[in-house]
Parts: sequence; structure tokens; C-alpha cells
Amino acid sequence: MLQSDIDFFDCKSDCFVVERKLPHWIQAGAICFVTWRAADSLPAKVLNELDRQIAEALQANNLDATGNWKQELRRRDSIQRGRIQWRLFAIRDRFLDAGHGACLLALQNCSKIVLDGLCKFDEDRYFLTDVVVMPNHVHFMAAFRDEEEFLKQCTDWKRFMAREINRSVGRSGDFWQVDQFDHLIRSPDQFDHYRRYIANNPSQAKLPADQFRHYQKQLDIANT
Repeated sequence: MLQSDIDFFDCKSDCFVVERKLPHWIQAGAICFVTWRAADSLPAKVLNELDRQIAEALQANNLDATGNWKQELRRRDSIQRGRIQWRLFAIRDRFLDAGHGACLLALQNCSKIVLDGLCKFDEDRYFLTDVVVMPNHVHFMAAFRDEEEFLKQCTDWKRFMAREINRSVGRSGDFWQVDQFDHLIRSPDQFDHYRRYIANNPSQAKLPADQFRHYQKQLDIANT
């Protein structure tokens, strides 16, 4: 897959929605911002406070956190839906940046497994533009040829990385949280916003340089 194959989310084109704990919008060829978190990154006490703040944010946008707010969100226009998604993401990411859990991805051998894994089939199975590997979570942006390839690749990535990280540190069991946050990028300006967010996330979390890995591809996205 080449730079010329990628695009931004088009609300008039077909879009595939997967309903899990979070709703996932997928569109062939569109750049997508994705966040994975480690399974232990939000302990129960922290998760309770996160859920409370999420419920308040939903209520502020006339969405019922105790009801089927995901379906209601799907009916909002793409700009409003994107704004709400960003607000929910920002709440979650602030809790992740606090550094809960074992933070195994702060170890250089573990973060290398993740970054190498994400880059391995770049410009073949997908087009990867940006990555940051934080101590307990990962942000990246990539475009995929179709919806099935997106879902399959994320599953393959997480399975492989979990196995290799567990082997590296001598542990077993689940490494990643099953669900993920993802957001389809709508414009070059939004793409620049997310690129800056990925690049600046380590400094916002006050991380030293040896506790994260960062990758950014040089490209002229405005001409894609």
C-alpha cells in the first residue's frame, strides 16, 4: 500500500461499523488514529473514576451513559461525532498518561517489539504514518486497503506483540486490553493535529527519552 492509496474519511462513502465496548468506524483507505492500552493500565479504582468522567462527558452531549449511547452517537453528524470521540479519548488518555500498571512498554526491549511489529509490513499490508509507544499504551496512525484487513491486522499485531513481550519479560497471560480506541481522520488539518498529539504525548506525560519510542514518516499528505 502506497501513499497515493490513502485518503481521509468521507461521510458519503461506505463505512463499516463494528460494535464492541466502543464503536469502531472503519473505511477502506482512510487514515485512522488508533490507541491500544495494556490490560493493567487502568486498575479498578482508576477505572471507576474514568467511567464517572466519561458519563459526565456523555451527559454534557445529551447521551445517556446507562443507555445505548453508541447507537445514538452513530446518528450524529461526522463533525459532532468526531468532537465527542475526541473528548472521550482525551479523558482516557489523561488517565493512561498517569502511568498505572506495570508499564512494561517503558522497557526498551518491549517497546522495540511494538515499534518493529508495527513497521514490519508498512507500505505492503498498510500505510503507517506515526507511532508513539508509551509505557502502558500505544498511539499510531495507519490506512488499510479494506475493513477486513484493518481488523485482521490489529488482531495479528496484538497477538504477536503480546507473545513476544511476555517471552521477553518471563510472564504469561493477556497483555493488551481487548478493545481499542480508533478514529477516522477527516481532513489534512485534523491529520496534522493528531500527528502533533502523537509527537507531543511523551512530553505531556513528562517522560524521559528512554521511556518511549517515536516514529514519524515524512510525507506530503495534502497531495494524497
